[in-house]
Amino acid sequence: MAPRPELLPDVLPTDRLTASGMPRPFLREELRRIPNARNAWTVVSVWLQSFGLIALACRIDHPLAWAATFVLMGRAFALYAILGHEAAHRLLFSRKRLNDLVGAWGVAYPAFVPFEAYRRSHFAHHKEEFGPNEPDLNLYNGYPVTKASLRRKLRRDALGSSGWKNLKGLLAAFRSPTARPVAARIAAAQVVVAAVLVAIGGWQRWWLYPLLWLAPWMTGWRVINRLRAIAEHGGLVRSKDRRLTTHVVRQSWPARFWIVPFNTGWHLAHHVDMGVPFRNLPRLHAELVAAGWVVPDIEYPSYRALWRALSSRDAATDVATGHPASSAGSSS
Repeated sequence: MAPRPELLPDVLPTDRLTASGMPRPFLREELRRIPNARNAWTVVSVWLQSFGLIALACRIDHPLAWAATFVLMGRAFALYAILGHEAAHRLLFSRKRLNDLVGAWGVAYPAFVPFEAYRRSHFAHHKEEFGPNEPDLNLYNGYPVTKASLRRKLRRDALGSSGWKNLKGLLAAFRSPTARPVAARIAAAQVVVAAVLVAIGGWQRWWLYPLLWLAPWMTGWRVINRLRAIAEHGGLVRSKDRRLTTHVVRQSWPARFWIVPFNTGWHLAHHVDMGVPFRNLPRLHAELVAAGWVVPDIEYPSYRALWRALSSRDAATDVATGHPASSAGSSS
């Protein structure tokens, strides 16, 4: 699924970008500025879109409101995860201590993310995608797959099988002396979350935590996470040219709402320079386009088009000869 070599113009470096696509120092300084006040509001907005959403459902108290809240809480965990990712890069707040405090206790631990371990593994991912120390390889390697295979993966996610596997891993961490402190912090954060939900709904709605926090994390969020992850790197290859390691997808408002909030859809720009905060990723992407390094031929017109390409392997061909090669240009 990697783009064909003839689709990758060799136009770098320029007066604004280095040979790898990273902004030159004068531009990098501008793009790497962290808007602390705006990010503080963003964190609060995520709390409102989770705790506030549940409070609204309690007030409406209608089956449709509860169902909508369950679905939207899957998306809420995407918001938590992306801000946790931003904090792991130390891009949420310019003060390191504040960044790590809010990143861990404000967004990562409530979303069951082991903040410190995630930071270490995620930096290995950035060091060399598809390399020998790639921590996420099992999530997006081996694509394209058959449609039936992708449906099975998403079905396991939607029914909680993947979530239960993750939850068991967290519970098992209590048996490890090294992992236990992080697991304990996540558990403490969940106690706080449960207490807040009791304050919102009262003891008569004790089920708010298992039904509208734990269950969406184990189901809807798993579907969103897989769809986003494979859209970022599924089916690509190890290379120093990050156009061969990271997909480019045209961004739309529905996708940015459900799958790739906080500009995470401009993922190639993020891998070109992981020190650029999420608010400036569209600007860096525009620089890559203006330089002629990112061209329409390697851009998928939508996430649906990319997911179709990622599930385009023919089952009969797969059994007989192995999966056929494809490219972004031909699959779109």
